[in-house]
Amino acid sequence: MQTFLSQFRQALHSFSISSSTFQVLRTLPIARSPPVPKTLYVLDSSFNPPTLAHLRIATSALLQDHRGSSKKRLLLLLATQNADKAPKPASFEQRLVMMTIFAQDLLDGLPKGDKSLEGLVVDVGVTKEPYYVDKATAIARSGIYSSPDSETEPEQVHILGFDSITRLLNPKYYPPTHTLEPLDSLFAKHRLRITHRTDDEWGGRNEQEEYLDALRDGKREAEGGKREWAGRIELVEGRKEGEEVISSTKVRDAAKRRDKEALEILLTKNVANWVLEDRLYVEEGRRE
Repeated sequence: MQTFLSQFRQALHSFSISSSTFQVLRTLPIARSPPVPKTLYVLDSSFNPPTLAHLRIATSALLQDHRGSSKKRLLLLLATQNADKAPKPASFEQRLVMMTIFAQDLLDGLPKGDKSLEGLVVDVGVTKEPYYVDKATAIARSGIYSSPDSETEPEQVHILGFDSITRLLNPKYYPPTHTLEPLDSLFAKHRLRITHRTDDEWGGRNEQEEYLDALRDGKREAEGGKREWAGRIELVEGRKEGEEVISSTKVRDAAKRRDKEALEILLTKNVANWVLEDRLYVEEGRRE
């Protein structure tokens, strides 16, 4: 893994000085020419670190999204320029290592023999774009997921938590007009799969469904939101009753305590091992 750290550090430097706004840095399993997907699932997060909550929503999308076509592919996407978050406490190269470990753990945990998952690969990628609509455009324009002899691009399904859709549908992120009109290109081609996030900050399931209903009923039209967008957004179940509440704060607290048992409740086993081995989050200022 130390070799991966060095490789990712060099790759990030090359990416930062290039004109590219999106790049895939690693693909699992390693293949000379991964199949061109019909459905590209995009899990865009700070991955600080990747947790079992990420695993749950990614696996759910791969196995339960019946609107998706076969020939699926999953992209774990890290924004190196985030609209709201600074790159701390784990460095970008550390996160990319954890994303690679996480990707392998995810693949190893999927059910064997499921024909809908035949040929599935997982990409670890980076983007300079801080906003979802620009990320989707950068991915499409890269040509990585398109066939050279076809003008058809795969449908992107962006996997988000409910907190993320409230940012996506917030006009303040779309200057200079501060309307939702720039999202039209996203919803024209792609979909969102939103996981309920029921807690004090985001309300219960009913409140979250009402948020989407407001879009469907035309109550966001004055801001540039279109009713038909609601048909491109699917709200799905999140954490089940009794399941562990997972947060990056909990992970960091457990890492500081060197609590392996707690970490293995929050992370995949191999990500937990790496967090302990490399003493991540023990001193949060050390790896910025």
